[in-house]
Amino acid sequence: MFFILSKILAFLLTPYIWLFFGLLALLKKTWYTPFKKWLLGLTIFMYVISNSFLVDELVRAWEVTDNDIYLKNTKYDIAIVLGGMGRIDERQQRFDFGYAGDRLFQTLELYHKGRVNKLFITGGSGSVSKPEDREATYIKKYLKAISIPDSNILIENNSKNTYENAIFSKRILDSIHFEGSILLVTSSYHMLRSAAIFKKAGFTNMTPYVTNKITGLRKFEFDYCFIPNVEALFSLNLILHEIIGYTIYKVKGYL
Repeated sequence: MFFILSKILAFLLTPYIWLFFGLLALLKKTWYTPFKKWLLGLTIFMYVISNSFLVDELVRAWEVTDNDIYLKNTKYDIAIVLGGMGRIDERQQRFDFGYAGDRLFQTLELYHKGRVNKLFITGGSGSVSKPEDREATYIKKYLKAISIPDSNILIENNSKNTYENAIFSKRILDSIHFEGSILLVTSSYHMLRSAAIFKKAGFTNMTPYVTNKITGLRKFEFDYCFIPNVEALFSLNLILHEIIGYTIYKVKGYL
């Protein structure tokens, strides 16, 4: 009983739910006024973009799968792990992994299983005001702290976007005459754009490996299909960002 009550309480304490039910109450009060159609349209819009089932179907159409690489025994000479995995804690001078930290953690599992020989972290600073805070540099520090040998770590810490991830990483690998197999690691929603950019940059013998997937098996549970969920907005924001990014990169000839 306590478990069910805690779920209900968590639902009722979500600010987005207050906003949604506030719109319903306002819609009821203005039903016979000229504002009805505007509030009705806004309410429907808010419901659609927070519906987990509908948003997941959009995400599912965009996400990339990797043919279950995790379940196989294929080995790779190097894993290129794309940045954007968290934020830098300036006070403690360490890296705080976020939602996309799964990119590194799944790769580390493959590394410790002997399926990946070397780790290549690509990512500079995404901050305008703090260009010196370079993500790959901090992640290398983290990897060394967990006993990954320096000889098995490569970094590229000047890039500011996915296009530069590919271009700068290619320069580094070409400079050491690397010709082995590559595992390209990034989030499932980011892989469509990333794989196309890396291929355009000249990467060959490259296999995509997706992490932190948003969707899974389709569910038809009541709350999933009908109850507004603020987490759906997070997923929608990621996919819209990727769709816009893909379009811009396509126009610029990056992929």
